Amino acid sequence: MAEDRSPKPIHCKAAVCRAAGEPLTIEEIVVDPPKAYEIRIRVVCTSLCHTDITFWKAKVAPVFPRILGHEAYGVVESVGEHVEGFAAGDTVVPTFLGQCERCASCASEHSNVCDAVPFVIGPGMRRDGTTRFRDARGSPLHDLLAVSSFSEYTVVDVNQVVKVDPAVPPKLACLLSCGAGTGVGAAWRSAKVEPGSTVAIFGLGSVGLAVVQGAKMCGASKIIGVDLNPDKEEVGKSIEKKDIVFHSVTEQSRAAHSTMHYIECQLLAAWRSFGVTDFVNPSQLDKRSVVEVIVEMTGGGVDYSFECIGVPSVMTDAFRCTKMGKGKTIVLGLGRDSDEVCLPSLELLFGRCVMGSLFGGLKPKTHIPVLAKKCMDNELQLDALVTHELGLQDINKAFDLLLQGKSLRCILWMDKDK
Repeated sequence: MAEDRSPKPIHCKAAVCRAAGEPLTIEEIVVDPPKAYEIRIRVVCTSLCHTDITFWKAKVAPVFPRILGHEAYGVVESVGEHVEGFAAGDTVVPTFLGQCERCASCASEHSNVCDAVPFVIGPGMRRDGTTRFRDARGSPLHDLLAVSSFSEYTVVDVNQVVKVDPAVPPKLACLLSCGAGTGVGAAWRSAKVEPGSTVAIFGLGSVGLAVVQGAKMCGASKIIGVDLNPDKEEVGKSIEKKDIVFHSVTEQSRAAHSTMHYIECQLLAAWRSFGVTDFVNPSQLDKRSVVEVIVEMTGGGVDYSFECIGVPSVMTDAFRCTKMGKGKTIVLGLGRDSDEVCLPSLELLFGRCVMGSLFGGLKPKTHIPVLAKKCMDNELQLDALVTHELGLQDINKAFDLLLQGKSLRCILWMDKDK
């Protein structure tokens, strides 16, 4: 009798979210074998994104228990029937967005939302209505965006898996699977930023800083960062340890200015290292609006603006600070279903436009390898987005750091201090 070589269920550790806003628990779970057109991945590292926070707080699709996480890097452990182009041992990133490479949308230059593998926010099960995860009692666990990377193993549709060069550092490939890819892609693919143009970026978190890198890569001459600049001293220190060059601040100037001002000097220097040329803090403009300041700074408004926060009023400001007749606003921030954006119709009439950008307009299988090569060639410098690295068992600390504004991206390693 021939030996049965088909994949078997795997027992492993995962961080399980059992209730909205509650600490995650590290549990032993069972990960089923991949079904047809699926790949089971051994997750090497994953990272925490604000989207995970949104689902954890149950602002979107509140279903529990579930395994969160959607930004990751791993190695193919096994493949299901009919999977072509992948084999055990391949280095890959799973993505929340699919690309079948065959449908009309995949063939189009104007869309990155695959018809065959539609983007899924809820209800926390795979497209066939089943799960690939069970807890120790055999109860089903919901997933997130058909990825669920806060687990040592996961199962992902073949159309949501991208093969990457094994020479690419795992944490950089991980970042490209969501946040960094979204930001760079928004400038490169969605806005198509032109050389010599002016740009304003609202929100200098990890996605916003990735937009900065994308705009710099495209040749923008003026990149204005807009942020309320909360106390992120620890983030500044973490970035400083990564050899980013800070503008010098003398002992005399430290004594002459407040601690907060010194922190702002450090953060501004860090942001400049990414490519920010100018900085605006809306809370320090007295009676002037951020729109007035940016329009004055640029002699009529920026060519491109990017909203990376998900706040309707900020989306309006981002729109109004663009140039009459040609300004383009790209919305990246994840808001609530009930949010509505107010835009002055006359200003729309005069040639300005607004567009949303899912995953920065990237087609995952086509563009992630391109960006990975740009990282390897030093055309993109994304390393400093990683401010912390922890083991999966410390995932709740990673949540706290992000919630307190003390981290950009925290990489969670599956084998760190295991």
